Amino acid sequence: MRLQRHKMGADDFEPLTMIGKGAFGEVRICREKSTGHVYAMKKLKKSEMLRRGQVEHVKAERNLLAEVDSNCIVKLYCSFQDEEYLYLIMEYLPGGDMMTLLMRKDILTEDEARFYVAETVLAIESIHKHNYIHRDIKPDNLLLDRNGHMKLSDFGLCKPLDCSNLQEKDFSLGNNLSGALQSDGRPSPVAPKRTQQEQLQHWQRNRRMLAYSTVGTPDYIAPEVLLKKGYGMECDWWSLGAIMYEMLVGYPPFYSDEPMSTCRKIVNWRTHLKFPEEANLSPKAKDLISKMLCNVDQRLGTKGADEIKSHSWFKGIEWDKLYQMKAAFIPEVNDELDTQNFEKFEEADKEIQTSSKAGPWRKMLSSKDVNFVGYTYKNFEIVNDHQLPGIAELKKKSTKTKRPSIKSLFDDESTKAASQPVQGSFLNLLPPN
Repeated sequence: MRLQRHKMGADDFEPLTMIGKGAFGEVRICREKSTGHVYAMKKLKKSEMLRRGQVEHVKAERNLLAEVDSNCIVKLYCSFQDEEYLYLIMEYLPGGDMMTLLMRKDILTEDEARFYVAETVLAIESIHKHNYIHRDIKPDNLLLDRNGHMKLSDFGLCKPLDCSNLQEKDFSLGNNLSGALQSDGRPSPVAPKRTQQEQLQHWQRNRRMLAYSTVGTPDYIAPEVLLKKGYGMECDWWSLGAIMYEMLVGYPPFYSDEPMSTCRKIVNWRTHLKFPEEANLSPKAKDLISKMLCNVDQRLGTKGADEIKSHSWFKGIEWDKLYQMKAAFIPEVNDELDTQNFEKFEEADKEIQTSSKAGPWRKMLSSKDVNFVGYTYKNFEIVNDHQLPGIAELKKKSTKTKRPSIKSLFDDESTKAASQPVQGSFLNLLPPN
């Protein structure tokens, strides 16, 4: 009980190597001082959350991680805050991400792709069952554990399906851009004609830069999102179709030199969805991709994940045993602090960006700021196994107290900031109405 009463804070952890960085903060591996166990610490700057209207998004991310208990989702152990930052302590997955794997291997075989697409289907299904939409499914957010199994991460754009404002204003296009994307029969700018290998090389030269830029890449965004239409869970299945195409061909289906040209191709997908002959995709693979990269009304997954699971490309997959099988790829991991499968980041001499102790947003902050009431969370229900040590050992002794519901996580009536996309998302380019 003493451990349960202990209030977790940043001082309980030793920050180690940085494995991710953005406008709002950073991700590091860290060591819990009392146990020596290693975790991933996501540290978000409150002043940036407020300034960029990300309060509701960061709440939704915390809520989902606290609510969803699945082998397919990165596990949250605890969350807490201090005067300047919000913290998420999560399991560390040392296998890197799917983006890095694809850059190393160029393309996957259909058997390899089938394994990871199947695990991604289970991950998307698990959040949909809790009435969340991820809205940012892309290879960068598919992490691999030390055994090569995939887990979905980065829920900074996730949203409850029953949210009343899940409409155009979430991913809003300014008038100057929305008109440019409309499918009005005008031809898109002609891109240089490239072979599959030339296109793959061009994509890989730009991929890493796009992933860590403020612009990001629109390659996985569904057309109904770009066109300011109301959307639902189906947008995640479109993203999966784009990822499957990239796994098998080497680059996304609508890749272009310019992001806005990519958007036009996505909106006019009927004209631009093509399969290069030299990729030698099987008819079943082409069929599945085509049935995810299509209109919402015809898109597989619209009536549930079983529509996708039952496709003939997955014949022979034992869905309930995927995470007990040997993975298609086993990453090289030498020890618990190994970060070789992640991008290397230069350590700054000072805090990320300017201190929140200055400027108008500082006046809105305190360790008990109403905007972040209820953020603190400790998971006592995680199964205690050898792969999930540390805080996971703090189990509840009483079986009567249940995991807090999403409704109880945030009872405050904090001011709702306007939704804006996060750093690294192409949606930052799209101005509000």
